[in-house]
Amino acid sequence: MIGSNISPSEWEVMRVVWAMKETTSNEIHSVLRKEMDWKLGTTKTVIGRLVKKGMLNTDLQGRHYIYTPAVTEKESVENEGRALLSQVCNKKAGSVIAMMVEDAEIGQEDIKVIEDILYTKRKLAPKEITCECIKGQCSCHHPEEYTLLENVEVSLK
Repeated sequence: MIGSNISPSEWEVMRVVWAMKETTSNEIHSVLRKEMDWKLGTTKTVIGRLVKKGMLNTDLQGRHYIYTPAVTEKESVENEGRALLSQVCNKKAGSVIAMMVEDAEIGQEDIKVIEDILYTKRKLAPKEITCECIKGQCSCHHPEEYTLLENVEVSLK
């Protein structure tokens, strides 16, 4: 999944590249050096990791590499959101989304988009969401299943 599994430092670099469309390591460094307290070598290391991950394209022009995004910001953010939701129990996804809406600074237009999505979702939503976690990964499973797991742990000691 492109856009997930990149570090916070890599996100910082990608945000600069997305904003500039095409850029050099020196330009990226000039944007981030004060806030990130990075040396040019650090910036180049992060850029190299992004190239290896397929997030950045490189084009050698003279003595300088020009970097362009290999993926869009929208695609990366959507993949990151999907990756986050794939790591929580299906029954808790709504709470995670609610927390994100609660914590995010969003404008009236975004609120209208979210309301429209929820209006449509409400028509198709099941009454209850099914837990698909591996037994022992969440609290949705029956208490007797936990007792079974605890007995297995005790017998292994």
